Amino acid sequence: MAKESMKARERKREKMVEKYAEKRKALKEAGDYDALQKLPKDASPVRLHNRCKITGRPKGYMRQFGLSRVMFREMANKGLIPGVKKASW
Repeated sequence: MAKESMKARERKREKMVEKYAEKRKALKEAGDYDALQKLPKDASPVRLHNRCKITGRPKGYMRQFGLSRVMFREMANKGLIPGVKKASW
């Protein structure tokens, strides 16, 4: 499990990116890069990092499910993810 502070920091970044999205878009279209530089660092979508929705694990993230590989395997084996089953041949 990730530290609660790391998960909270990531949520805070997501909110900030949402808040400044329109302003960033307008400044980029206008070509006003000086004003763009004055926005908060965390307002940039590049600073976001995908994390598992359950554990907050930053590595081994599967975009399609929003989970880390560890949680994905656990949930798939228990049958909690619709349409996913263990391969066997």
